[in-house]
Amino acid sequence: MEPKIGLALGSGGARGFAHLGVLKVLQDEQIPVDMIAGSSMGSLVGAMFCAGHDLEDLYRLANTFRSKFFVDLTVPRMGFISGEKIKQFIKLFTHQKLLEDLKIPLSIVATDIVKAERVVFKSGPIDVAVRASISVPGIFVPEKVDGRLLVDGGVIDRVPSTVVREMGADIVIGVDVSQVKRNAEITTIYDVIMQSIDILQSEVLRYKSSTADVLMSPKVEQFGGKTFQQAADIIRLGEDEAKKALPAILESIRKWKEHQLINEK
Repeated sequence: MEPKIGLALGSGGARGFAHLGVLKVLQDEQIPVDMIAGSSMGSLVGAMFCAGHDLEDLYRLANTFRSKFFVDLTVPRMGFISGEKIKQFIKLFTHQKLLEDLKIPLSIVATDIVKAERVVFKSGPIDVAVRASISVPGIFVPEKVDGRLLVDGGVIDRVPSTVVREMGADIVIGVDVSQVKRNAEITTIYDVIMQSIDILQSEVLRYKSSTADVLMSPKVEQFGGKTFQQAADIIRLGEDEAKKALPAILESIRKWKEHQLINEK
């Protein structure tokens, strides 16, 4: 019997490209990914992967990804970016699928900004769920879904390890890419908002222990949340961290199997 392995892919803007490096190493090592839960950028990467795209193709897409793919400015009321452009991008690259149509189960985390509650999408249009999950407060206009006003999943659940555990994962691997960039160059309102969110989330994590069996933290803190043009370097750091974590992952798998054998006796 093999354990069900789930990934919890965290928020972090462009730093989330490190998730691709993690996925590539797991694939190369023939460690299956049975389910994924994602917050913010983790939801976007998870959606692309679960939609069936080859990782080599996703590497190429990441290296050509630019802000022009999602920036559609609007009159600022609840955000500067309307979000329709990125929704069309997601719809195109996920073949207009529903979450329940995916071969690899995917849960997407967003935040109800009115009720201060976590919202987990397990069904419905992928583009709507991801659009809600990546809605950085103050940058994107919140996404309205079923009467709820939704913003970035990372606001309430930076690395959604409990979500993937609830999906049925026996072993949970978390990937945290939202470290604070020290001495960051702050020149725009986007920089102010992203840096503030990173600081707030890092303080929350200091008092909230992860429920992941293995937690990776790729060393991407030198990159800002919008450094999409440096995707290749960010992906490589994800690969490096995953390779370092392989012994811990294999040990978790070994212990799970050993525990199952004991229970069967």
